[in-house]
Amino acid sequence: MKYIKFIYITLLFVSAVEAQEETISKAEAVKMALENNYGIKIADNNLKISENNKSIYNSGFLPTVAGNAGATYNLDNTEAVYADGRVTNLTGAESDRYNASVSLNYVLFDGMGRHYDYQSLKEQYNLSELQARQTIENTILQLFSVYYNVAKLTENHVLLQQSLAISKDRLQRVQYQFEYGQNTKLAVLNAEVDVNNDSINLLNTKQSLINAKRDLNVVLGKNTAPNFTVDTLVNFTLTPHKETLFEKVKTNNVEMLQLDKNITISEFQIKANKSGYLPTLGLNGTYGWNKNNNNAASFLATSTNTGLSAGLTLSWNIFDGGRTKTLVDNAKINLENQQFLKEETELDIARTFNNAYDDYLNKLFILQTQEKNVQTNTDNFNRTEERFKLGQITSIEFRQAQLNLINAKNAKNSAKYDAKLAELEVLQLSGDLLNTDF
Repeated sequence: MKYIKFIYITLLFVSAVEAQEETISKAEAVKMALENNYGIKIADNNLKISENNKSIYNSGFLPTVAGNAGATYNLDNTEAVYADGRVTNLTGAESDRYNASVSLNYVLFDGMGRHYDYQSLKEQYNLSELQARQTIENTILQLFSVYYNVAKLTENHVLLQQSLAISKDRLQRVQYQFEYGQNTKLAVLNAEVDVNNDSINLLNTKQSLINAKRDLNVVLGKNTAPNFTVDTLVNFTLTPHKETLFEKVKTNNVEMLQLDKNITISEFQIKANKSGYLPTLGLNGTYGWNKNNNNAASFLATSTNTGLSAGLTLSWNIFDGGRTKTLVDNAKINLENQQFLKEETELDIARTFNNAYDDYLNKLFILQTQEKNVQTNTDNFNRTEERFKLGQITSIEFRQAQLNLINAKNAKNSAKYDAKLAELEVLQLSGDLLNTDF
C-alpha cells in the first residue's frame, strides 16, 4: 500500500504541473517551425545565394572599369658629347615620371553565351525556390508526425487516468465487500495488482509524453521545458477524388517541378556551350595622363600628355582543339539523363501516390471501424459495470471489460492520427500540403 500511495502522490504532482501548461495549436506549431527550424533556415540562405547569383551583377552584361596609376624616379650620372667636341658631365641628375589611366572593357557579343548563362541562373533560382518548398513540406510532415504523437499520447494519458480512477473505485468496492464478508481476499489482491499496473502504465505514458514533447521542441527550434499541451482535434480536409488528385500530382508535385527545372537548365547549358562556335566582339576605351620631369641633359625639361583612345576587338576561335564540341556533346547527354530521370520519377511517384491514396482510404475505414468498436465496448463496459455493482459477475470479468474499452479507445486514437498523417502524405504528393488548413 505504501507503493500505491507513492504513485498517487506522484500523479497528483504531475496533474498540478499539467494545469499550468499552455496549448500550442497546429497553426502556432507551423509558424514556429517555419521561423525556427534549422533546415528551413539553411534552405532560406541557399535561396538568398541563388538570388545573388541571378543578379545583373553576376550576368556578364555589365562593363568592367579599371584604374591604373604609377610613378617612376630616376637618379642618373650623365656624360653628354656634342658635335663640336664639347663634353658635359652631369652627376646626380634627377628625373621623374607620373602616369594615370582609366580603361573600360565591354563585350558587345559573345555568341549569346552570357544570355543563356543568365537565363540558366534565373532557372537555378527558381529551382532553389522549389528546393526550399520541399524542405518546408518535409519539415511540416515531420512536425505533424511528432505533433500528433504528442496528441495521441496526451489522449492515451487521459484514458489511463480514467482507467486508474475506475480501478481505484473497484479496489475500494471489493475492500468494503471483503470487510463485510461478501468477497474474498484474492479479489482484493487482484484489484490492488490492477491499480498498480494502471498506475505504472500511467507513469510510463507520462514519461513517453514528456519525451515526445521534447522531440517536438527540436522540430520547433525551441530549447524550453516541455510544459505545453497540443490540440487533439483532427479534421480531414481531403476530398477523395483520386483522378483529380493525380492530375495535381503531375502538374504540382514539387519533385516533378524540380525535374522540369533541371531539364530547362540543361537546355540552356547546351545553348551556352554552343556560343563557343561564334566570334566575340569587344569594345574598349582608355583615358590616360602622363607627366615627365626630365633631367638637365634632356632637350625638354617637362612634358605632359593626356589622351583618349577607343577600339573594337573581334576574336574568333576557329578551332579550339574540340573543346567546345566536347562541352556541347556532354551537355546533350546530361539533358538526356535528366529526361530519363524524369520518366523514372514519374513512374515512382505514380506508384507512391497510388499506395499513399489506398493507404489513406484504408486507414479511414479502420478509423470508422474503431469508432464503432469503441461504441460497442462502451456499451459492454456500462452493462458489465452495472452487473459488477450488483454482484452478478466477478471482478476479473469486470477488469476484462475495462481493458477492452481502454484498448479500443487507444486503437481509435492511433487510427485517427494514422489516417491524418496518411492524408498529409497524399496532400504533399499532390502539391497541396502548403495550401491546407491543418
